[in-house]
Amino acid sequence: MPGKARPGKQKTSSSAKKRIKRTGKGTFAHEKAAHNHLLQQKSKRQKRLAGRTIKASGYKKTLKKLLPN
Repeated sequence: MPGKARPGKQKTSSSAKKRIKRTGKGTFAHEKAAHNHLLQQKSKRQKRLAGRTIKASGYKKTLKKLLPN
């Protein structure tokens, strides 16, 4: 209809949807970095802690904008 402006749809961030998942309770989780290559020169501790999934709580407001749906 002419004269009526419709709001645009908010797009999901492509990079965020590949890296961040929403848990059942609505919080966000992502894996730590540095666990894909060059593992031979990294310490056991660094490799052990790198693959863990952590909850993203400090920047929840930003993540809600990146992943609206």
